[in-house]
Amino acid sequence: MQGLDFSTELVLGLPNELGVESLARLLYTAHRVAFRVCHRWRDLLQSQEFYYHRKKLGYSLKVACLVQAFNGGIGNGHKKPGELLSYGVAVFEPVNRCWYKLPPVPKYPDGLPLFCQLASCEGKFVVMGGWNPVSYDPVTDVFIYDFSTQQWKQGKDMPSKRSFFAIGACSGRVYIAGGHDENKNALRTAWVYDLRNNEWSQLGDLSKERDECEGAVIGEDEFWVVSGYNTERQGQFDGSADVCGIKSGQWRVAE
Repeated sequence: MQGLDFSTELVLGLPNELGVESLARLLYTAHRVAFRVCHRWRDLLQSQEFYYHRKKLGYSLKVACLVQAFNGGIGNGHKKPGELLSYGVAVFEPVNRCWYKLPPVPKYPDGLPLFCQLASCEGKFVVMGGWNPVSYDPVTDVFIYDFSTQQWKQGKDMPSKRSFFAIGACSGRVYIAGGHDENKNALRTAWVYDLRNNEWSQLGDLSKERDECEGAVIGEDEFWVVSGYNTERQGQFDGSADVCGIKSGQWRVAE
């Protein structure tokens, strides 16, 4: 695999090709322990080349992530009178047929930001935006959970505060569009976040303002921003969609 140093053996006594194949068979839950063996194992297991190699060979694993309300924070406990629910992420792992909770995101020990938007991409779970669960102020935070390291890290903040926006992910990038700003003005701007380089880039504008729109990536070719409404037509949803070509970056309208 390009970009990785194979000048010395990964596994003593084995050609490096076999060493890579052996490590590719490790379940992601064992990666955190394997990181501690040596720097070369850590660099290999964290590389995107290794992720795609495992995926190509069928050794990567799909999990289901479900946002749930937990009483008394993301830990165990019973809801007290007047206590607000907090939200966390529960993960279903199909091989062992078990559920477990992800640890809380940085800065928010008692639960996810309210109304945050979620995406999954290249073995990572991404949380963007939302409202501070204590102050209800909109936030620009970006958090990324890496299933290989089983840890959260904080990414580069969103370019501006926005809520109820469309989101979709493809090929190491997360696309966002529409929603409304902190003054409840509907938006038509769109951005893309590059997970590998931790950078934001602006896309062209949507054809119209789209608050409370929905996003989806279709066939890894198009990012669809569906329905929504403009500032003057609160709650009166539009029947059209703006569609961005992933490769071209060009928008078209689908009525």
